[in-house]
Amino acid sequence: MSEHPINSLMETSMRKIKDLIDVNTIIGDPITTPDGTTVIPVSKVAYGFASGGSDLPTKQDTRESFGGGSGAGVSIQPIGFLSITKGNVKFIPIEKYDGAADRIVGMIPEAFDKISSFISKDKDKTDLQADIDSFEK
Repeated sequence: MSEHPINSLMETSMRKIKDLIDVNTIIGDPITTPDGTTVIPVSKVAYGFASGGSDLPTKQDTRESFGGGSGAGVSIQPIGFLSITKGNVKFIPIEKYDGAADRIVGMIPEAFDKISSFISKDKDKTDLQADIDSFEK
């Protein structure tokens, strides 16, 4: 039994969509500024795909004919930039945050950096005090 024409139609469509999918579509190429800051564009990508067909009877022949089609759509929306300066990473959104949840997610990298620096400073103070105490003995 031969392969149904819908298989070929779907295979061709999926192959073309696969050619469109690339990590550089979502995370763009890094751009380095003269002061050493690296900026990376970030986009939101959505893909949609539909395919269908039907076997149609014919009056001229005893076998059926096939009619079908497929389509795909892609939506790419820039959402912001990752800014990397001296090891600090910050997300800079293009649009304002929609709600509290978006604002919290956007603040996570900055909060993590602040907590890390606070812990590092406390550790440095503790190490310094231990050095002073051992020197005094």
